[in-house]
Amino acid sequence: MKLTYDIHEKPTFGKNLVFAIQQLLAIIAATLLVPTLVNGLNGGALTMDPPAALFGAGVGTICYVLITRRKSPVFLGSSFIFISPLIGACAYGFGGIVIGSLIAGLVYVIISVVMMLVGTAWVNKLLPPVIIGPTVALIGFSLCGSAVNNIQNTAVSPDNYNLWFILTAIVTFFATVLASVKGSKMLRLIPFIVGIAAGYVFGSILTLIGTLADIPSMQVINYSALTTMDSIIHVPQFTIVEAIKEGFAKIDGTAIASLFGLFAPVGFVVLAEHIGDHKNLSTIIDRDLITDPGLDKTVMGDGVGTIVGAALGGCPNTTYGECVGCVAITGNASIYTICTTAILSILLSFFNPFVQFVNTIPVCVIGGICIALYGFIAVSGLKMIQKVDLNDNRYLLVVASILVPGIGGLTLKFGPITLTNVATAMIIGIVTNAILSIGEKKNAEAGENE
Repeated sequence: MKLTYDIHEKPTFGKNLVFAIQQLLAIIAATLLVPTLVNGLNGGALTMDPPAALFGAGVGTICYVLITRRKSPVFLGSSFIFISPLIGACAYGFGGIVIGSLIAGLVYVIISVVMMLVGTAWVNKLLPPVIIGPTVALIGFSLCGSAVNNIQNTAVSPDNYNLWFILTAIVTFFATVLASVKGSKMLRLIPFIVGIAAGYVFGSILTLIGTLADIPSMQVINYSALTTMDSIIHVPQFTIVEAIKEGFAKIDGTAIASLFGLFAPVGFVVLAEHIGDHKNLSTIIDRDLITDPGLDKTVMGDGVGTIVGAALGGCPNTTYGECVGCVAITGNASIYTICTTAILSILLSFFNPFVQFVNTIPVCVIGGICIALYGFIAVSGLKMIQKVDLNDNRYLLVVASILVPGIGGLTLKFGPITLTNVATAMIIGIVTNAILSIGEKKNAEAGENE
């Protein structure tokens, strides 16, 4: 496509600010949603700070831009694929989150170094679509239960059911869907924000009626965070600072091994997402990012961005498809816009009214968003399998070896170390694919000789 602004072209200040705000609107909901979801699902083990995640995403993006030599216009935000590992890491406190995210980032860094030494062909061999596709789908499927729990507000409803919360979630979901499919170009970039806004307004109406009629079950939204706000400026609760305050008493050899089992396998899954985003962006900007600046540098940038971003905000980062969509629709690939977006993310994390508003968003609204969000993750994985010939029993059985154990919740325990169902399923899939590939080349050569 013809770009309005190429990578190193600089829009005027006013236009660049508008483009940056648009990028921010596209990524902010998802970036803030990850720590919010972890807080709702970790059983009260600890409370992550969503503004800190936004701050970490901004700093992580700047690290990525510098490492890729300002050649790749990508924003890094909180990764949903790491929700399950983050929930598991909460058992070890803030120190567990820092170390787990460090492990995830080091996976990227190590892969990047290997790519520098031996190239990238081995990545496609180890993680072909027949492995990555069902694994990504499984991540979406495994989170469906938590979405339903949020929709029904099982945490506070005495009978694990509240019709008003469910209706609010449904309104949120349909607003998200309509914005994504029927909305204008701008609305299609921010469907989650539209959904949250619609759910919040609907929940506010229910809350008003419930308050006037003295019906507690209809009071969907608790505004106390806004009414008790005592300052305009909010200093984010940086994860590394909280970890130092808390101490690392829960971190021992067993904890590190468990954290490795939680985070390292997911790092390989996110690698496929990283490669896909950069291949897609390369087509849009008519520059092969896989060769210049090189996949090794983009992966290294993602790894360092994850380590730095998570140390500050708690959430491992990933390249955002929403960012790629903004570039495609606006024709603006300027790296200056990406940097401005990162700076806005950092500044906004200190704005207390925004922080407190996020804290008033009810879990049912989050649940409504998750219907689309987790479904999107699952379907994205299924789309990766589209080109796989499932009429061939070999590929059919590889996919089955991942989906059935994963959806069934199979885990592997080695003493105190537990591999999650996603990690277990991916390992089974890799082994199955390797076994069924034995002799494949010899059979092909024999067929050619005949």
